[in-house]
Amino acid sequence: MADAVTSATWEQEVLKAQGLVLIDFWAVWCGPCRMVAPIVDELAKEYTGKLKVLKLNTDENPDIAGKYRIMGIPTLMFFKNGQTVDQVVGAVPKAQLKSKIDSLLQ
Repeated sequence: MADAVTSATWEQEVLKAQGLVLIDFWAVWCGPCRMVAPIVDELAKEYTGKLKVLKLNTDENPDIAGKYRIMGIPTLMFFKNGQTVDQVVGAVPKAQLKSKIDSLLQ
């Protein structure tokens, strides 16, 4: 399962992280977020050691959501060595996410 990240832990967990990090921007009231959550958890297990997967609740951390201009959720944002490299907005199929992750890991 993906761990939670907050404004307090963002710099250490995301910006200072080495390698590829996937952030799931979500909210409790968001139906599509609940649809994508199990997929994100599966990806966290499947890519253990290759991909760090974290979840950020946009209602509890509006400063981070605002900084990265998160307009719609779920938004899955990819960081590599602390820099934003890609993002996906909305609930997308697992195969599409795996393809994106595999290309970003190369």
